[in-house]
Amino acid sequence: MGKRAYSPKEVIARTYRKLPWEDPWRTAFGEVPDNELFFISGSSASGKSSFVMQLARELTNYGSILYCSYEEGISESFKQRLLRERMNERQGRFRVITEDTFEELEERLAKPKSAKFVIIDSFQESGFTYRQIMDLRERFPRKGIIVISQEHKGEPSGKPAGRLKYKAGVKIRVVGYKAFCQGRFTENSGSFYTIWEDGVISTTNELNNSKTEGNEAGDK
Repeated sequence: MGKRAYSPKEVIARTYRKLPWEDPWRTAFGEVPDNELFFISGSSASGKSSFVMQLARELTNYGSILYCSYEEGISESFKQRLLRERMNERQGRFRVITEDTFEELEERLAKPKSAKFVIIDSFQESGFTYRQIMDLRERFPRKGIIVISQEHKGEPSGKPAGRLKYKAGVKIRVVGYKAFCQGRFTENSGSFYTIWEDGVISTTNELNNSKTEGNEAGDK
């Protein structure tokens, strides 16, 4: 027997619970279902880690979070981001793990009152496969899953990560302390969320200076 085919009426009749966030989140990323798959990438020192923590703080308004810190563990820099974003104020809605295997993570998420949102940081360091992330989506369809990816030459590191990016409804790339939306829920082409204003200014100045120096070199 073949798989079911859906009529336009059946598809349109479906409803999705949206994240009730407001600006600047809504403007940058649109009206996102609260069980969506996020894919966040960016190079080192781009502001990616700070953005993820800011996103985590925002999401604690809508449910509890399990942060899988596979890449960084609970290092000093991780601690400083917690302090900067005042995550101690979200004590009952934010938990961090560092060593769960995929099976242990599944077991944890299957428990009553488990986290609404799961942040996997990073996909490469977790050792999880593309199929395992899809299995999480299928087994826990009401949870939002946020996957963080390393980059190589401006692209997600490894083919599985690239494949996962295309599956995600919310694709975000962090560059120069701006989080650019490449997802499906906003019509604002090129929209972005500012992570750190001073960082944006500093990065812009550096780029402008580089261009000026390049032009001067060309004039000589």
